[in-house]
Amino acid sequence: MSRILAIDTATEACSAALEIDGETREYFEIAPRRHTELILPMVESLLEEAGLTMSQLDLIAFGRGPGAFTGVRIASAVTQGLAFTADLPVAPVSTLAALAWGCWRERGETELLPAIDARMMEVYWGCYRVEADVLVAIQDERVCAPEEVPLPPNGRWFGCGTGWFAYGPRLHRHLDRPLTAWVGECLPQARDIAALGAQMYARGECVAPEMALPVYLRDQVATPPAKSKHPSSAAI
Repeated sequence: MSRILAIDTATEACSAALEIDGETREYFEIAPRRHTELILPMVESLLEEAGLTMSQLDLIAFGRGPGAFTGVRIASAVTQGLAFTADLPVAPVSTLAALAWGCWRERGETELLPAIDARMMEVYWGCYRVEADVLVAIQDERVCAPEEVPLPPNGRWFGCGTGWFAYGPRLHRHLDRPLTAWVGECLPQARDIAALGAQMYARGECVAPEMALPVYLRDQVATPPAKSKHPSSAAI
C-alpha cells in the first residue's frame, strides 16, 4: 500500500495531491503570489478527507523546479518541514518532467518537449520519452533562449508548457523538424508529481528531508526578470 503526498508551487499554479494505491485526489488553483496562503490548507484538507495523518504517509513528493524562484523555495521549505516532522523520505521531482508526464497522461503523447517560460527571454527546457510507462530524460534540462534549445533526436515531438505559449513560433522555427503540435496553456500538476514520485520511490531514488532542495537552473536566480512582450500562460 502506498500513500504519497505531492505539492507544487513552482509556477503560477498551486497544487497538492494525495495518491493512495493509484487513486488520486488533487487541489489545483491558478493563484500567482498566493502559494504560501494556499498550499498548507490544501494539504490539510486532503489528509482530513482521507482520514490520514502525516505519519501514516509513505512519501512526500514535491516540484523541485525549475520555475519561479520564490515558488520553488516555498515547495522545498514546506516539504522539508512536513517530512522532518513525520520522518518521511522525499522525492524531488522535476517540474519539466511533471509537465511531460501530464501531457502523456492527458493526450497520450510519448515524445515530449516541455518548456516553462523563464522570463528574461528564456525558457526552461527538457526532452523526454515515455517508454513502457516510464518517463525517460533524453537530454539534460537547461535554461536558454528559444533559439538555443538543443535539437531533439529524430521522432514526432510534442511541445507543452508556458514556454511554448510565449515562444512557440520561435521554438518551431529553430527546431526545424516536424512537430505533431504544441500546447502552451498547461502547467505542472501535483498529481503528476505524485506519480513520478512513486516511480522514484520504487527505484530507491528518494532522499532525506534535508536534501529536499530546489533546482533553479539559472545562476542569477535573484535577478529581477525583464519585462516581456509575451503574455504569461493561461489556466489549463
